[in-house]
Amino acid sequence: MGSGRGLDETATWSVALVCAIIVAISIGLEHVLHHVGHYLKKRRKVGLLEALEKIKTELMVLGFISLSLVFCQNYIAGICVSKTITKDFLPCKYRPDDYEDDKGKGDARRKLLWYGYRRLAGDDPPKECDPGYEALITVTGLHQLHIFIFFLAVFHVIYSTLTMIAGRAKIREWKVWEKDILQQQAIAHDPSKFRLTKETSFVKVHATNMTGLPIFFYFICFFRQFITAVGRSDYFTMRHAFISVHLAPGSQFNFQKYIKRSLEDDFKVIVGISPLLWATAVLYLFSNVEGTHAMVWLSLFPVVIILSVGTKLQAIITQMAIEIQEKHAVVQGVPLVQVTDKHFWCQDPTLILYLIQLTLFMNSFEITHFFWIWYEFGLDSCFHEHPLLQYGRVIIGIVVQILCSYSILPLYALISQMGSKMKRSIFDDQTSKALKHWHKNASKRRDSKGHSGHLSAKTIKLSSTSGNSQAHEAPANTDPPAQSAQTASSVDIPQEKQKSTTSTPNLL
Repeated sequence: MGSGRGLDETATWSVALVCAIIVAISIGLEHVLHHVGHYLKKRRKVGLLEALEKIKTELMVLGFISLSLVFCQNYIAGICVSKTITKDFLPCKYRPDDYEDDKGKGDARRKLLWYGYRRLAGDDPPKECDPGYEALITVTGLHQLHIFIFFLAVFHVIYSTLTMIAGRAKIREWKVWEKDILQQQAIAHDPSKFRLTKETSFVKVHATNMTGLPIFFYFICFFRQFITAVGRSDYFTMRHAFISVHLAPGSQFNFQKYIKRSLEDDFKVIVGISPLLWATAVLYLFSNVEGTHAMVWLSLFPVVIILSVGTKLQAIITQMAIEIQEKHAVVQGVPLVQVTDKHFWCQDPTLILYLIQLTLFMNSFEITHFFWIWYEFGLDSCFHEHPLLQYGRVIIGIVVQILCSYSILPLYALISQMGSKMKRSIFDDQTSKALKHWHKNASKRRDSKGHSGHLSAKTIKLSSTSGNSQAHEAPANTDPPAQSAQTASSVDIPQEKQKSTTSTPNLL
């Protein structure tokens, strides 16, 4: 039988040809990833470079799982369990007559596939089980699981890429707003006039009479995420609050570029597959029992999570507008919102990021499962007894992907800046390296002038409680390098007191 031939019965040219093709594809993929990493490094996309390394690590893990299945498939298929416990928890209706018909009539296709899969690893066939027992999972099932892992790896990479592309496209739209603000500052535009708080655009949009009523508060926030996730006044207000608290007021700080770098840092968290996410995938496979339509119900979880996150983010913006209106009857210039973690769940902004990560993984798993069933069993299989429900899963997955990538994730990148802590990405890569280099040289110069070398130089620390920069004095004999001021073109570090002492951000 042709499918059962081993390498000892196969022409050497065909073996060499197949190996050459596989090696060529693998080397080509490795070169593509190398060039992408080199491009990101050249553009100083540190967050995206770390995300790429994490994707490569996850692909390596998935490849190791796949290789382990191939190597151990006969050992796993040799585990026998009683038939009384394998008749339950089936994804399709149990039909005992089908097995007898195949055994008596000799279904050629089924036997051919069984024989081919059984010889896939080149080992001896798994041992036969005693009467009343059967394999825990057959070699055929292991091969299909192998294909599923391949689909999961491919769709995970595709989903991650589409998520980042959509998020960056949304933040790129804010570039016009940032340009307008910087131009107004360049022409000495004075935005400091006094206005009634309720007449400002930010308060007028969010702090309406309806939002003041608790019964309508979250109802309005829920629908607002579908209309305008981030408005012009929202961006201006968040930018003004961030710069007023963390930087010098009126500084030529490009907030839009900072948000883009912050999104890249968030992306390297999203692409990760944690043990919790693996446990979620196993739970999905376990719950896919015939008659329960579990996969359809589970496909609603990403929708519920992402809509809850979107509602919460809109509620944070609305709550800040209401607080401004309650505290101040008149404001000067752009309203100044309070920068604090108390508005977030458990006072932790990263919790929302992990929920977004869970949503994207569950959604990609749903799409992967659908196309894997289509590839392995066809659209008319027992898995798709209700086609409308299955097609609905795909539509829900696409909607969740668009909503999360193009709306919720950029909104989170903006709202998370209203937390108490300043993110490391406020400094670009060049500035960070220059400051680290200066700190290292300053320590060496201090040690060479007779100091013991056991005490480290005191540095500026970015406060994690108030969000303000607190200056600590450094040795007076240390001079800051000129390149620090030159490379820090994208950020202005406030210097409230002119002293002979110097300091540097604690980025180490």
